[in-house]
Amino acid sequence: MNAPRPRCLALAGPTASGKSAASLAIARRWPVEIVSVDSALVYRGMDIGTAKPTVAEQAQVPHHLIDILDPLQSYSAADFVRDATRLVQAIAERGRTALLVGGTLLYFKALLDGLDEMPPSDPAVRRAIDARALAQGWPALHAELARVDPLTAARLPSGDAQRIQRALEVYAVTGRPLSSFHTGGAGKTTGVLAQNDLLALEPVERSWLHERIAQRFDAMLAGGLLDEVRRLRARGDLSPSLPSMRCVGYRQAWEAMDAHGETLQGAPLAELRERGIAATRQLAKRQLTWLRGMPARQVVPCDAPDALAQVLQAVEQRLGAPA
Repeated sequence: MNAPRPRCLALAGPTASGKSAASLAIARRWPVEIVSVDSALVYRGMDIGTAKPTVAEQAQVPHHLIDILDPLQSYSAADFVRDATRLVQAIAERGRTALLVGGTLLYFKALLDGLDEMPPSDPAVRRAIDARALAQGWPALHAELARVDPLTAARLPSGDAQRIQRALEVYAVTGRPLSSFHTGGAGKTTGVLAQNDLLALEPVERSWLHERIAQRFDAMLAGGLLDEVRRLRARGDLSPSLPSMRCVGYRQAWEAMDAHGETLQGAPLAELRERGIAATRQLAKRQLTWLRGMPARQVVPCDAPDALAQVLQAVEQRLGAPA
């Protein structure tokens, strides 16, 4: 007989929906530890553009899966599921509840539904694919993917570099299309998160979220985002094709510096702001689309005046009254 699944709770939502503030409010009332469900927060030296919890915020409650990798490294959904599953168990053994918080909805889906067993990444193959993409462009590699794995290519935009790269990598390493691994067979992992333990912060009025996104991007620019990107570029070993540098904000800043130099002022800076806000809105739109595909979630309207009270009430229904 399988051991009972450790209890955990999840708080998802699009960028700028108030997840971090809500998670800290939960931590002040219940014995939880926060597990980040964010593909950008894993990287060291990327603090401002990821809206990473501050040192003071992290001191209030244990946080996990933050600052665990160098930006040169990659981190897959399978890596995340492995790490999160281990942490949920360890946190339960300490008599606490894992609070899974973030906006990487692919990770949440893997926690809910499990994940098909996949071949490990191959850095040398990835570098070769990146070199070809640099010479030919990602649309050309998408066309190549369509020839060897039409099912995967059909669901990927021609500019989705990260997923095109992974699909071509899997084919190069195994000789099998990526779609052939998505079978839900015996190799599939068991989901660690119960369907009814997912809370989702979602706006009723999209304009509310758009305003928050603009305010936060402006705060990032004022807080030193460009200096952060300059430091990353100065390392000399990073490139815009890496998953870390494709994160929203970093990608736009890197491209702006390539086009206009690292001292961005005037029109180039205004253009970066516009492109960064637009890209973040597109990210939020994709996140909300993912959430709509999780029908068992409990939605809390993040633009409601009592949104935090609703979150706390939902948590109390699941964890009981605070001690």
